[in-house]
Amino acid sequence: MINMKGLTHFTIPVSDLQRSKDFYVNTLGFKFERENPHMVFVSCQDDYFVLTKSENPIDPNKGDKHDIHTAFYVDPDEYDRAAKFLKDKGVRIIKDEERHGDATFTGRSLYFHDPDRNVLELHDSDKD
Repeated sequence: MINMKGLTHFTIPVSDLQRSKDFYVNTLGFKFERENPHMVFVSCQDDYFVLTKSENPIDPNKGDKHDIHTAFYVDPDEYDRAAKFLKDKGVRIIKDEERHGDATFTGRSLYFHDPDRNVLELHDSDKD
């Protein structure tokens, strides 16, 4: 077994780096770190991810399914504000749900697509 210390970054495939950079930085509020001809590096506090130009078609989920997604957590007040903000920006919420009980991640979650149809989740945990 390998004793992992944490997550360094993850990658999200995109077809148009500048369009995705605009969406993730200017719409979703992630911090732009740097870029090269095929990657844009962004962060949120101490967490990083990389928007990477994909040479393959991007279609992780059919229709409005959301099984393959990337989740980010927000505070309760920000969840409500973000839901309205996304709708006002023309971003369609594909699912808004609340989970309780023995679910692994409980609380409120809303799912939406980025410009390449990657599914993103905003999660407001009901746990401290």
